[in-house]
Amino acid sequence: MANIKSQKKRALTNAKANLKNSSEKSKLKTYMKKVNAAIAANDKEAAVKAFNEANSLLDKAATSRLKHKNYVARQKARLAKAVATLD
Repeated sequence: MANIKSQKKRALTNAKANLKNSSEKSKLKTYMKKVNAAIAANDKEAAVKAFNEANSLLDKAATSRLKHKNYVARQKARLAKAVATLD
């Protein structure tokens, strides 16, 4: 642990941010898995609903710089393509 007051505060702030970021990343992965699970089950209605939620979370992740904008664009395109192939 640091001896300087500002560094102690910074360590606490970083720990708090780490918890929030890891929670958001986990939520994002969960919703992407929900889309893939619905696609695997061939359930278009559930896949579209899960895709819309995942899409929103991906956009928020890009806006808050949690994920890179190109990563977000790639994932959205892959999910959209997979959902569109369902009958």
